[in-house]
Parts: sequence; C-alpha cells; structure tokens
Amino acid sequence: MSTGGLPPAAGGLPLPGFGGSLSSSVEANQPTPDPSPLVEYDWAVLRVVPRVHLGASVNVGVVLHARTADFLAMRAVTDVRLLREAVPLLDAGLLARYLEACLAVCRGEAEPEAGHAAVALAPTSERFHWLTAPRSDVLQCSPIHGGLTHDPLSTLERLYLEQVTLT
Repeated sequence: MSTGGLPPAAGGLPLPGFGGSLSSSVEANQPTPDPSPLVEYDWAVLRVVPRVHLGASVNVGVVLHARTADFLAMRAVTDVRLLREAVPLLDAGLLARYLEACLAVCRGEAEPEAGHAAVALAPTSERFHWLTAPRSDVLQCSPIHGGLTHDPLSTLERLYLEQVTLT
C-alpha cells in the first residue's frame, strides 16, 4: 500500500488526504462550514420616560427581530421593586403589567382580555414594528439599530446586558 512517499500513520495505515485507500467527505485542509449562517437583525431599547416633557429616560428592555430567521424576542425588567427604585414617580405595578403585555405580544400570545389579541397574532415583522412604533407615552422606544449575528438569542442577551443596567 502506497502512502505517497510519506511515513505511514500509526498501525501502518496511510495518512488521510495523502494517498492510499482512506477517504473522507471533507478534505483535511478545508475549513468546516459554519453551522449557523449570519442573519440580519434589527433591535431597539425600550425605555421609561417618567416626564415626557423633560426627555430623561431609564432603559428597561431590549427587543430584537431577525426577519429571515423568523425570530422575535424581548427581554425586559418586570420586577416591580426594581422599577419602583428606578422610576419612583410612576406606578411601578402598572408599568410592569404594561411591559408584560409587550412581552406577550412579542411571544405571540393572544390575550383578548388584555386588548392586544389582534397584534399578538400578527407576523413577527408586524409585531416588531408595533412594539417599536414611536409614542408620546411613558414607555418609548429608541431608534431601531441593525446588525448581523449567528445567534439572535445570544445577541439579545448581550444587548440587554449592555443596555439595561437595572439589577
């Protein structure tokens, strides 16, 4: 058995890729393909603006949408105690319920009694745009930013940890 002039591997078998009878579906010198392709995503920060006329805000959540991956997810602070500490001028319980309703819309959970069933049943793109639509409300959204990722969920987690400091 010829090994192409190279020393045989342990046990007297030829080295893969250097002649002989061993074969492989992937050449030894080729990089392995990336298991998850890059996908485009859009994201925005949800922030509480206790006094809209002053414009000061506290970041309370992040929403991320990757249309081609059919991915929509959101992380938000819903702990009433943390919200009360961050924005003492507001009803923290009401704010927490509002954020939980946004999370339900993001997940596509239709709750007719909560009044958001129609939007919760919409496609992910429509839900993302509903969640990030400009409002003159106490809960507002930052401008929408974009990026590329292999893993939308871990990117959401990273953005949340970077943008939301309430803990």
